[in-house]
Amino acid sequence: MSDPSTFVESSAPPPPPSGPRPRITNRGRTAGPAANSNLDTSDIPEYEYFVAPGPRGYPPLTEFLDIVDVDMKHLPEGKNRISHKTHLFNLNALVVRRGQEFEIKIIFNRPYKPSEDKFAVEFVIGSSPQYSKGTYMPVFTSKDRQTSWKGRITDTFENTLTMGITPDPNCIVGKYHMYVAVVTPYGIRRTKREKSRDLYILFNPWAADDEVFLNDETERQECVMNEMGIIYHGSYDDIAERTWNFGQFNYGVLDACLYILDRSQMPITNRGDAVKVVRQASAMLNSRDDEGVLVGNWSGDYTYGVAPTSWTGSTDILLTYASSQRSVCYAQCWVYAAVFNSFLRCLGIPSRVVTNFFSAHDNNGNLKTDIILDENGRIDRGQTKDSIWNYHCWNECYMARKDLPAGFGGWQVVDATPQETSDGMYRCGPASVNAIKHGQMCYPYDAPFVFAEVNSDVVFYMRGKDGTLEPVKVNHSHVGRGIFTKTPGELTRKEITDQYKFEEGSTEERTVLEKAEEFGCKREQSDPPPADVDLVLPSVELAVGQDLELSVEFVNRSQQRRTVDAYVSGSVVYYTGVTSSEFLFRTPSVTIGPNKSVKELVDIEARSYMKHLVEQANLNFIVTGKVKETGQIVTAMKVVTLHNPKLFIKVSGVARVSEEMLATVQFTNPFTFNLEGIYMRMEGPGAMLPRFRYYSLLTPNSSLVWSEKFNPQRAGTTRIIASLDCPALRQVYGEESIIVEP
Repeated sequence: MSDPSTFVESSAPPPPPSGPRPRITNRGRTAGPAANSNLDTSDIPEYEYFVAPGPRGYPPLTEFLDIVDVDMKHLPEGKNRISHKTHLFNLNALVVRRGQEFEIKIIFNRPYKPSEDKFAVEFVIGSSPQYSKGTYMPVFTSKDRQTSWKGRITDTFENTLTMGITPDPNCIVGKYHMYVAVVTPYGIRRTKREKSRDLYILFNPWAADDEVFLNDETERQECVMNEMGIIYHGSYDDIAERTWNFGQFNYGVLDACLYILDRSQMPITNRGDAVKVVRQASAMLNSRDDEGVLVGNWSGDYTYGVAPTSWTGSTDILLTYASSQRSVCYAQCWVYAAVFNSFLRCLGIPSRVVTNFFSAHDNNGNLKTDIILDENGRIDRGQTKDSIWNYHCWNECYMARKDLPAGFGGWQVVDATPQETSDGMYRCGPASVNAIKHGQMCYPYDAPFVFAEVNSDVVFYMRGKDGTLEPVKVNHSHVGRGIFTKTPGELTRKEITDQYKFEEGSTEERTVLEKAEEFGCKREQSDPPPADVDLVLPSVELAVGQDLELSVEFVNRSQQRRTVDAYVSGSVVYYTGVTSSEFLFRTPSVTIGPNKSVKELVDIEARSYMKHLVEQANLNFIVTGKVKETGQIVTAMKVVTLHNPKLFIKVSGVARVSEEMLATVQFTNPFTFNLEGIYMRMEGPGAMLPRFRYYSLLTPNSSLVWSEKFNPQRAGTTRIIASLDCPALRQVYGEESIIVEP
């Protein structure tokens, strides 16, 4: 035996053992591997015997009831697809919605005898199906033996039996494999695995027991079935719109959406819960921490991908991600929102894209956007770090929110744009819109962040020589100025600001803000008296390349003369509010008589801003000043969105299903400089899959013409949309409506 005194105590870890490392598995913790991929399948045995094999092996089962064929009744024009509102899916498989009956037809080798024959239709999903987890679900025809999936015989004729099956309204959403199993005295015989018998089950906003039930047919048609959307952008007083092809029914898109959940390794068992699905997808739509769908880029350099302003629809993005299994470049907020919308509508969750004008990005929860002025009233850009997005796009999806108290279901905010982390990942929501409106910040998920986006104050601080900051003006109404979405069933916008907050200055609004402060959202408490001089900047509509005469009006509301030393700043900014470069700076001194107004005109030549333009072409004018007689600060801000030239689209031919048509896009360069590296895209829901064309050079005043043939796939009203994008000119669009006859 060794002498204990020969052992020396040490804090150093022992050296690693030599040889290969052991493979880490789930053994010892779980009975089997976790099922987290819809692509994984399990081997369901064709024969399961109840008896031990005899001297000659297992007894034959061929003398009993046998299945000749199974008809999934999957055709788009069939009863199943029509009644389940899945007839638009370009997919050669049965697609149904949970909580609603569908029919299959089983052909036996002889007439079915209910008193003698026993069979079950089995649905399995994932790699380790289990009845207790809802991943293996047998369906029986007898009333005394039913599972959460209901089954009944609806018709019999000779050897053919028609069976109605109703999936549980809370069942897992995804792709199932179907088997028919016949019970014999000696064992069970099943059909073989065949791809033609695969079944896709989606959420069902038409079923009252489904958590995504939406009791408004107009809203359902818009937020689930409509492939064509309108996304609002620009500025609050000059709202622009662009059409987007969500393409949720295009070939391959449904499988791509299921792949997104697989890529996230989301457990199969969680995929029947709409809250968990949208939260997981919110993280997976961006690539910041999980190799998700889209790479965000706000730099202006899109050399290694597609500029965000170039995309016209979601189909290309989703199919590219699924096929390459790599993140797609590039996206900004409206691209994230549009692709997320395609994902949600594809899986059956009612959703819409929402635009919040003057959206605050509050990363510390203080409900303040701080603008620092020096002692003369000029903006100190070195100290001013906060910015307000001219607009920000997110999504709303509709669900019951059974995890929250009554009254907080309905529309929920979800946002895939990576801004801040939530539970360690870049995602946001679902946050109850009703909870945000009433200041209930305690309910999951991320309600305080969204509350700040629509309720922050803009606070102007005067910085003294000793570095102290004194609030000199507070604007309570600038942020969240207007929140818009598309009107259901129409091509107009709908303002939904009142769904997010009460009227500015109302008793209800003050109560809500007090409630929010109880949960840690701090506002600016000081209320500096307003100056007796107002600054007014007019609304301006301006095309790219045009000169501008900016009128700054000073209004004296006092009975004495006032003198204002003003600073007029003009900057090119990204739509996120981040300054790219300053192209204008003037320092007028204005004297205004009692109860009078004076206009100061500032002439701006196009060449002063053209060389600084970034995509979306936003000019931000900020005027600040100090009243000599009172020391009060006056401010005004105005965002001017420059209007780009348009693409012209002409569609010719007979607008009939499967008939060949021709779409022609024409564009003329209106500038005095060349346009280089031009990418053009064109597509149309139900009519044309995405196509693109590259042009290396377009000289001044010259035109390009691009024509594409296409064959509409279905009747109804649709649109052909096109975009032009190059480094010198972003966000150029055009569209043309067509009515396709059957």
